[in-house]
Amino acid sequence: MKVVPLDDKVVVKRLEAEAITAGGIVLPDAAQAKPQQGRVLSVGDGRLLPSGRRVEHQVSEGDRVLFAQWAGAEVEINGQDLLIMSEDEILAVVT
Repeated sequence: MKVVPLDDKVVVKRLEAEAITAGGIVLPDAAQAKPQQGRVLSVGDGRLLPSGRRVEHQVSEGDRVLFAQWAGAEVEINGQDLLIMSEDEILAVVT
């Protein structure tokens, strides 16, 4: 099943959490913070302006992005945990 977001929404797969600290300490799942980075899997058609024109997304499929800790709506599709968020919730693109 493919998820196709609407309008200015994007589908993001959160990157894996770091299981080992820089000092070599192994963190249990409960102690790991949710990563605030992810990969854009798909994008909608863009934001609709009052004039009826659509504004293209600033991000595209495959981009690595940063977002706030509680951004987006978490959903599970085909066993994958995904985030569906508005493009406005994306803070930056990592290049």
